Amino acid sequence: MAGGAAQPGAELLSFAGFLDSSPQPLAYGYGRRSLRELRAREFSRLAGTVYLDHAGATLFPQSQLTNFTKDLMENVYGNPHSQNISSKLTHDTVEQVRYRILAHFHTSPEDYTVIFTAGSTAALKLVAEAFPWVSPGPESSGSWFCYLTDSHTSVVGMRKITAAMNVTSIPIRPEDMWSAEKQDAAAAGNQDCQPPHLFCYPAQSNFSGTRYPLSWIEEVKSGHTRPMSVPGKWFVLLDAAAYVGTSPLDLSVHQADFVPISFYKIFGFPTGLGALLVNNRSAPLLRKTYFGGGTAAAYLAGDDFYIPRESVAERFEDGTISFLDIIALKHGFDALEHLTGGMENVRQHTFTLARYTYAALSALRYPNGAPVVRIYSDSEFSSPEVQGPVISFNVLDDHGRIIGYSQVDKMASLYNIHVRTGCFCNTGACQRHLGISDEMVKKHLQAGHVCGDDVDLIDGQPTGSVRISFGYMSTLEDAQAFLRFIIATHLCPPHGQQLPLATPGEAGAPPTGSEAQDAVPAIVATHSPSPQEDAPPDARVWNNSLTTVHAVGLCPPLLEATGTQQTPSEKAAGVPDGDLGSRVITNLYIYPIKSCAAFEVTRWPLGNQGLLYDRSWMVVNHNGICLSQKQEPRLCLIQPFIDLQRRIMVIQARGMEPIEVPLEENSERAQICQSKVCADRVNTYDCGEKISSWLSKFFGRPCHLIKQSSDFQRSARRKHGKATLSLVNEAQYLLVNRSSVLELQQQLSTSSDENGKEELFPMKDLISRFRANIITNGTRAFEEENWDEVSIGSLRFQVLGPCHRCQMICIDQQTGQRNQDVFQKLSERQERKVNFGVYLMHTALDSSSPCYLSVGSQVLPMLKENTEHDDLSASEKHQDVIS
Repeated sequence: MAGGAAQPGAELLSFAGFLDSSPQPLAYGYGRRSLRELRAREFSRLAGTVYLDHAGATLFPQSQLTNFTKDLMENVYGNPHSQNISSKLTHDTVEQVRYRILAHFHTSPEDYTVIFTAGSTAALKLVAEAFPWVSPGPESSGSWFCYLTDSHTSVVGMRKITAAMNVTSIPIRPEDMWSAEKQDAAAAGNQDCQPPHLFCYPAQSNFSGTRYPLSWIEEVKSGHTRPMSVPGKWFVLLDAAAYVGTSPLDLSVHQADFVPISFYKIFGFPTGLGALLVNNRSAPLLRKTYFGGGTAAAYLAGDDFYIPRESVAERFEDGTISFLDIIALKHGFDALEHLTGGMENVRQHTFTLARYTYAALSALRYPNGAPVVRIYSDSEFSSPEVQGPVISFNVLDDHGRIIGYSQVDKMASLYNIHVRTGCFCNTGACQRHLGISDEMVKKHLQAGHVCGDDVDLIDGQPTGSVRISFGYMSTLEDAQAFLRFIIATHLCPPHGQQLPLATPGEAGAPPTGSEAQDAVPAIVATHSPSPQEDAPPDARVWNNSLTTVHAVGLCPPLLEATGTQQTPSEKAAGVPDGDLGSRVITNLYIYPIKSCAAFEVTRWPLGNQGLLYDRSWMVVNHNGICLSQKQEPRLCLIQPFIDLQRRIMVIQARGMEPIEVPLEENSERAQICQSKVCADRVNTYDCGEKISSWLSKFFGRPCHLIKQSSDFQRSARRKHGKATLSLVNEAQYLLVNRSSVLELQQQLSTSSDENGKEELFPMKDLISRFRANIITNGTRAFEEENWDEVSIGSLRFQVLGPCHRCQMICIDQQTGQRNQDVFQKLSERQERKVNFGVYLMHTALDSSSPCYLSVGSQVLPMLKENTEHDDLSASEKHQDVIS
């Protein structure tokens, strides 16, 4: 177990002991079918990855894709709305898939009809639009639409359609249904002549995994249990999308009127395809308004004449169905049956993993006895009838305070563990379990929080949670790797353990021995000389020689370093409360290629988008998606050097011959393409096949180098005049204070000393992790968070705010190896908000005269008006100094 000796209460629960102590038999795996062999053969892409978001989307097996592709290569499938041979083949195959779907749910075409839709959301919308709602009138109170508050957004959204029809919508709490179930309802009378009502509820909560009684279907339909005491006939929509991914559903027993499903929840592929299973006794009630291609038996273009198709499916499947995706379902059913033996086996296997993980999480305690997690559940995971393979929780500190889900997610990413965070499109369940009132939801919105963002805590209260969920291919190793992650990050003192944390051979395990050295090559070179803080103003503008201008990162590997020799500025920064006089720039860095190594300079020109050529290039994958160190840590081993005299960028990496790239594009030969950076679309051009081959060889997969077009301007999102950006995330410049880095270093060193370890975070290493442009000295740590403006020489910069840090600060910029200590220590200091450094924007650049930033230039900050610190004199607050 990494991270030092575990504290009492941090031991990993024995799986064998768990099985022995279970009051009921539990099943793991699929009998003689080896789960390890299944994973190796069908899911080799999961090597080193712990995927725990099967409730969001499960994963397809290799054999499904292989057999589907073979099917397409060997057959000709035409549009089914025709009579030729290929069309007839498509029609017959699609009909065969309909039968297969009904058989999977233990029913037949005599009882149910399959209507293909674009997903379960489209199926729900179809019901809302076609249900025979009755508006209230003199003789009737009209129809009622009732839905469980623990419902997906797509169910709750149906109320907007019913509202347009003046139909009353009522949310029903699970507690009310459970209590109603226990009451003796009045015998149901003749309901056929009374208005129809619809009750919707999920078979399984996508928030907590709670499985609601399928017996509600018959009880509500028969009138023995009523969501509302109103006269009328009740119909039931069972939202089965989350349920059927890991459990069988027998529609011959539980005959809901409408059952929406999404197939990617079951097979992983294809996405964007679902179905509405309609009880044939209820189908005649559905009313259709719009008609599209293939749904009309006859119609006139010049007269209001339209006759729908007789078949319910043909009547509601507007346009040409996604027939190739439907054919893929056949191979999905084949693979699932072959690999698992059926859905009952899947249910038992996934529940066993969930129950084990629940028991292990529940048992974790801090040394003071406080629980490590708070689990949101309506059950004790007693059986798969009441609980699905889903665990929703928040991590706590040893004082019982919640640690924001965004931080947990970022830490999990360092271990290559994939989880889901937020409210999972289920605000009702989120409110009930987390105690969030309606007023708090509105307050959170006013504070800027919207569904799907990473605002995880507001006034110390959580806005969501962490969710893990298991699929049929999940293994015990997945569960234990996740549990070790929780133990390592919250119960074991950090001391520089490399990530990810798992035993060799398990998912998420790091390579060992020589294998590890081959996986992430280390850079062995000499330290670049420390810049002189007292450099004269008339020094050379910048140094173009590659032999004297050095890139950050040319230092011994982290594991070989036993200490660091401080520069004069580092020693001075060791007195955070002392009066050190003027603040100056101690280091300047540019990052020509986004996410690649830094290029250190002593003086450098400014451009319209920041330091000249800073983040002007980026590496993209074969789909044109920007790569960052979060996905590819070895980007930090790519070292670019800018030679302004020769107008080239030289790129180096260990084991590779240096390669040159022109600084500017050839307008006649440039291949223009579009890419995205932080949701902004940017115009770029490809730098050519030569550098593409070089990068592809280094990373072992197809890559391209692209550069932002010189005639394209990307405007800053925030309101700061006409400021433009390069390929940066937020702002033109990032500033870091050495005193802040020193305080962090001392905290990390204290943790190392307590564990008897040598210093593992030299100053230069820490600075490089934050990838700032401007490094300054300072009089106290984190004083920059109170700055409003900064003057550097004749240039003035506006401070936009703190830089919100992600897991990239856990990557050693010299080796590409990961370590969680920096992120964890910052979160402890800042009460879960991981900020470090401040963004700057310079908007008043006069292009007629060159502007430069230089090491040794004086830095004069101006405090925010409401800041009470007195460490700056009045002259410092307002004076502009020309260096």
